[in-house]
Parts: sequence; C-alpha cells; structure tokens
Amino acid sequence: MSDVNRAGVVGGWTRVVTARPRLTLLLALLFTALTVVAGSGVGDRLSSGGFEAPGSQSSYATAALADRFPDSQPNLVLLVDTRGADPDSSAVAAQGRQLARRLAADPDVAGVSSYWDNRAPVLRAKDGGSAMITARLRGDDDAVAKEVKRIAPLYRGAHGPVLVSVGGNAEVLHEMQTTIQQDLVRAEMIALPITLVLLVMVFGSAVAALLPLGIGIIAILGTSAVLRGITGFTDVSVFAENLTTALGLGLAIDYALFIVRRFREELAAGAAPRPAVATTLRTAGRTVLFSALTVAAALSAMLVFPQYFLRSFAYAGVAVVLLAAGAALIVLPAALVLLGDRVNALDLRALLRRRGGRSGGRADAEPGARYAALARLVMRRAPAFAIGAVAALLLLGLPFLQVQFGTADDRQLPSAAESHVVQQHIRADYAGSPVGAITVLAEHADSAGLADYRRQVAALPGVVRVEGPVAAKGDAGSAYLTVIPAGASVDSGPQHLVGEIRALPTGFRASVTGQAAVLVDTKHAIAQRLPWAAGIIGLVTLLLVFLLTGSVLVPVQAVLLNALSLTAMFGAVVWVFQDGHLSGLLGFTSTGSIETTLPVLMFCVAFGLSMDYGVFLLSRIKEEYDRTGDHQGSIVFGLRRTGGLITAAAVILAVVMVGVGMSRVTNTKMLGLGIALAVLMDAMVIRTLLVPAVMRLTGRATWWAPPVLRRFHDRFGISEGGGPQLPAGAEKGAAPHSGETRDPEPASSS
Repeated sequence: MSDVNRAGVVGGWTRVVTARPRLTLLLALLFTALTVVAGSGVGDRLSSGGFEAPGSQSSYATAALADRFPDSQPNLVLLVDTRGADPDSSAVAAQGRQLARRLAADPDVAGVSSYWDNRAPVLRAKDGGSAMITARLRGDDDAVAKEVKRIAPLYRGAHGPVLVSVGGNAEVLHEMQTTIQQDLVRAEMIALPITLVLLVMVFGSAVAALLPLGIGIIAILGTSAVLRGITGFTDVSVFAENLTTALGLGLAIDYALFIVRRFREELAAGAAPRPAVATTLRTAGRTVLFSALTVAAALSAMLVFPQYFLRSFAYAGVAVVLLAAGAALIVLPAALVLLGDRVNALDLRALLRRRGGRSGGRADAEPGARYAALARLVMRRAPAFAIGAVAALLLLGLPFLQVQFGTADDRQLPSAAESHVVQQHIRADYAGSPVGAITVLAEHADSAGLADYRRQVAALPGVVRVEGPVAAKGDAGSAYLTVIPAGASVDSGPQHLVGEIRALPTGFRASVTGQAAVLVDTKHAIAQRLPWAAGIIGLVTLLLVFLLTGSVLVPVQAVLLNALSLTAMFGAVVWVFQDGHLSGLLGFTSTGSIETTLPVLMFCVAFGLSMDYGVFLLSRIKEEYDRTGDHQGSIVFGLRRTGGLITAAAVILAVVMVGVGMSRVTNTKMLGLGIALAVLMDAMVIRTLLVPAVMRLTGRATWWAPPVLRRFHDRFGISEGGGPQLPAGAEKGAAPHSGETRDPEPASSS
C-alpha cells in the first residue's frame, strides 16, 4: 500500500475502497436510495422564469406596479374567436362580458380588461374576427404557474357562440415548463440505449460499459436531491434539469472511460486488481479530480450573474460535476476491485474478432497507432495545420459578429402550441398589443407634469399610442402610463424606445418596465458582470493548468485554444437559430435574435467540457515528458494514449447533447445541439490538430517557467505520474518506465 500512501487525498480514498469495497458499494446504494427520496418532486418546484435582472429599474417598476396597479401588466390573454360573427353583436358581446366577469371574480386574478367593457381598439382584431380579454394573475413566477394551470382549462374551448384560446406570458411559461419536462423524459429514453451501445463498442466488454451508466445515475439522482434542497432557499430554473441529465451522463462517461481504460492497462501489464486500482487512482484518478475542478470552476462563474436562470446552471452544474467525480473516484474503484479481470467479461469485440479471424492485439493497437501517425503528420507540417485550423475556426465563427440579442417568448415553443398560436395571431392581427406594452410608473408627480410628460412620450418615434395616466387609488402622487410601441418587444425599435423614454427630463421619478425594458436591463446586467465571469474562468484555469504542468505557456495555450474551439458553436448558433437556416429541418421558429443569457451559459458549459478533454491529453503528455524529457515523443505518446479515448467520450457526450437538442423548446434545442458541436470540434480539431501543432511550434519552451514559479509548482503542483522527474536539461529520448511502450519520436526534433 506504499504507492497508495504517496498519493495524498486520492490515496486516502483508494485505501478505503480497496480495504472494504463491498461496504463502499453498499453505502453508495444507500446514498442513491436516499437521493431518490430527497429529490422526488423536484420538477414541480422548479421555475420557468429567471431571465430578468433583479435590482434593475424594470424589476423595481414591475414589483411596484403589481402592488399598486394589479391590472397594469396583463400576463394572461383570452383570445375570443367570434366564429365569423361581429364582435359587437349582442350574443358575442354578452358572452364576452360574462367571461370577463367570471375571470374578474377569481381570487387569483388581480385585474381584468375586456374589449366588451372598454371598447379599446387595441383589444379588437383588425379584421373583426376576434377580440381579447386580458388579465393579471397574482404572485411570483411559481404562483402564476400554478394559477394558470388551474385557470386555463376553465376557459379553453367553446363558450356559446365563441371559441376561446389561452395565451399570454403566464401560459407561455407554463407550456414551456411542461414541454421541457416531457422532452427530458424523451431525451433520456433515446440517449440511454444509444449511449450503452456506444459504450459497448468502445469498451468491448458489456460489463465495463455498464459502469459509466451507474456513475451517471448516481450523479443525476444526487444532483436532483441537491436542487430539491436549494429550492427551499432560492428559485431554480426548470432548464437546469436538462443540464443535470446531460452533464451527469457525459462527465460520468468521461471519468469512467479514463479510469477504466487505465485500470485495464494496468491489468494487461500484469498487476493484481488492488495494485491496479491504486496505480489507476494515483494517475488517472488525479487527472479526473483535477478535471472536475476545472469544469466546476467554469460553471461556478455563472454565480456572478444576478439572473437566477444562469445561477441555476451553476447550482446544477457544480453539483453534478462533483458528484460524478466523487462516484468515479470512490464507487467505481470499489467495483473494479471486486470485478478484477471480470471487467473484461462479455467482450463482444473478441467474439466478432474470432468470427472474423482477426487477432486481438492488432485490433487493440490500431486506434492508438492511427492517432500516433496523425500526431507525427501534424508536427511535420505544424505551421500549415496551425494556420489552417485557426483560419477555419475563425471563419466558422464569423456569423456571430452579426448576433442580435433578444428574450425568450412564445416562439420558443412548437408552432402548434396554443400560446404560440395565440401570440402569433396577436402579432399579425392586432394594431399594437398591450401584452408587449412599455409601462411607465410615475411617482411623486402632479397632474400638470404628467400631462406634459405624456405629450413628450407620445411624440417619440415608434410610439403607436399612449394610454393613461391612471392614478393609484388613495395615492395621488402615483400613476402609470401604457405606451404601445410599433413592433414586438424583442425588436430593436422598442428597445431603443425604452432608452428614449428613460432619457426624457421629468420633475418626478419615472421607472420604465415591460418586456422591452426587461430585455434592455438584462443585457446591461450581463454586460456588466461578463468581465468578472470571464476573469474567474481564465484565472482559475490558468492556475489549475499550471499546477498540472508547471509551465507558464501551456496554461495560456489551453485558455486560448479552448476559447477558439467555441467559435464554430457560436457561429452556428447565429447562422441556424437567429437567421433561421435549417429551421424547417430542425423544427423551430426563428425569432431573429438569440436569447441574451444563452451564449453565456453555452460558453461556460462548453469551455468546461473542453478543459475536461484538454486535461486528459495534457496529463498524459506531461507524464511522459517527466519520464523522458522527450518533447515531441511525449506529444505522440499522449495523443496515442488519449486520442481515441477523447474522441469516443466526445461522440458519446454529443449523442447525449443531441438527445437534449431534440427538445421542442428552441432554447433547449440550441443548448443541446450547440454544445454537441462544440465538444466534437474540440475533440477532433483542437486536441488532434491544434494542440500538437502549437506544442511542436513552441518546442521545449512549452515547459518553461521562471524559477520562482518552478519552486511553487515543485511544492504545490499536481502530476499524474508518480515516478521521479528528470532534472532540468535531461537528455531527450530516455527510455520510458517499464510497462509502457513508446512510439518512435518524429524524425524532426524541436
């Protein structure tokens, strides 16, 4: 057990799981059972909002209006189809007034406005085929979700001479939450069987293939329990469930692949199961722990943003990463000790090789040999590969320069969704909708000042009409105005109008809200916090990669290449989802904009996953370089050992993310398909082409660090290899340690 003792924290875990592996598995089973109970019902406690910035002007005005003017901002719409009759006919008018009175009598409804009560032209369709009843449901997002779930079925459908459809922001969010939960179940049903087949193809052994799925289940169920606990203190977005499933499976597969692969290597070299587990955790285990920290750091950066939509992904992401790593480093080693050589049982590839008359050794060696040959080719033509790959990635990212940011609305839903149909009908057939209005809260204002302010607002370009002011009962100094803008709230016109209204001089306090104002404030909040998030990700990544490699240059390369790997994802997001290319094939409605928070989320997740693969490759390169001092030979060795593994892990993770990307909600589709593209580009372009090309160009300077940092790394650094390191200036080409085979180094030297 001396090797285990030298391995520090990982060695402590090794000592426990190898001493009592059955007890470890029993405790893991008990933990999983408890998480099932603790996490039950978490979906019902998640929220569908969280895109707005708390503390902003629009947030303040929304809360104040809800308190003083409950009917000022409708979030529920009853679209009343008159079935060809005139909306002003006696039968239709009587039915419309009856529906409005019934809705106003509901205790969860704060205010109702009906065409048949106030004859407002904005509530009647231009063709006279329908009219609207709007209402405000009380409470926060969670309360509104429960209320609309109860109220909508009471009004949906035929009522005498009219046909009622339900829309409005409340119904949009409710349908979105329901659709996401349904799609999540479907994604799991699709992704799990395909993932299992791919794992069997990668491992050969059906027994080994089941291990990553077990780790993933522990991580997913554990994270559900964590989120259930967090909902007792703060809001958590329903979208976080998708990330939990995708990352839980993806990272569990990554970590299990790396550990099981190294364990099988040790067994093949003649080690017994317990020493094999000890060596695996001292080497691959350290890398997994290190990788988990880098991914968690990237995801935790979302905590700096005020929107709970983004913070929710930090809660879910950090929890699932740490649980996946913990299960891979505790539960998986215990299972490997008990399985021993039986980890290779039910080797389906061996059965196929016997039938085909192929030798096992050649089949096993081919993938590594191909990646070694590719590494040599890339290093022989390093400038061409580096320039070509960078140029191609930048070209793919060019569409992102034309990005337009917006907010999530009904068009996130399938075109057949009822609330989408209602809102589309309002956009097409109504001259300015109160649902997308800009609302101005005036405080400490007199009637003369309000009248002058109203005239100034009405004179602004892009204003269809100004309604009000409406004074608060019992508060002569408070009133609000409703500004009907031309165009949808996500268009640039209404957003520009918000700025112009806010810039008007007043003798009182004026606070602007509405969907367009919320979008303006959200963009401002993200832009304000983005440098902090990028700084956290960059600094933590630089520090962790330095601790792994002891190099000053490698961490900088890692950050730059990781960021470069995301260009294709961001370019594709704009080209496909903003501009609408492939919308028919993928089944979504293009809004002409990208939801403001999505690029931030996608960057943090994709950057973390890219670092995951980067750490796997760099750890093996550094391990070999420490043993031999052979720079180019170490690059070949690292790519030969991990190239196939990283590609397999990326393909499997991409399958999981594509399963998420099959969602009917556009944001979830964008998240899944975008990250799938990012991980494939990282594995197949960055790790196999750019990393060896750049490291070849930088030569032995790759590993340089000033003396003070070298001493710091010697004391606090982490390395995968447990053997002694060569002194500085050692000769290249020294023989590798026993038990490892080496590819010949390339003909050219650095």
